[in-house]
Amino acid sequence: MSLDLEHHLTFVSITTYGTSDATYSGTLIQTPSWLSVPYLDLNLGTIAALMYSALYLLLEPVAGFVLAAFCLAGTAYSNFLKVENPATTFQIALGCHLVAWIFQFVGHGAFEGRAPALLDNLLQAIFLAPLFVWLEVLFKLGYRPELQARVDKKVQQEIAKFKAASKNGKAK
Repeated sequence: MSLDLEHHLTFVSITTYGTSDATYSGTLIQTPSWLSVPYLDLNLGTIAALMYSALYLLLEPVAGFVLAAFCLAGTAYSNFLKVENPATTFQIALGCHLVAWIFQFVGHGAFEGRAPALLDNLLQAIFLAPLFVWLEVLFKLGYRPELQARVDKKVQQEIAKFKAASKNGKAK
């Protein structure tokens, strides 16, 4: 996978994936107390959040920094909730996760008329969808209009290719 942000923004599908349901693994790597951050034990959720954060920082440092902070704060809050009330936290996280997936598939079917690109590039869908959504919000607020224009142009080209392939019966 390349670090070409425009490429990923052009092809990424809007797939949400939260780390809250992955925090139930328990601590995987013990760290000394002086090195530990409260509610960020190195469990599966925290490790995933750190990986997401690193990728976001590499792809888009400014927007990635803010999204990394949200990601790590969300993970810490999920870990806190897990400690406070594990059963309820798990049920709510699972419910949110399932509802989000249902909405995604309904949305793709109703508004795009095709399956989500999830299966085209699973890695891109899982890791880059949150950055895609975050950048869409930032674009609405005026962030990096030149990047938005380049991505929008590429998206229109890809849509045109898809429509042309659909007419020929060769659409994926």
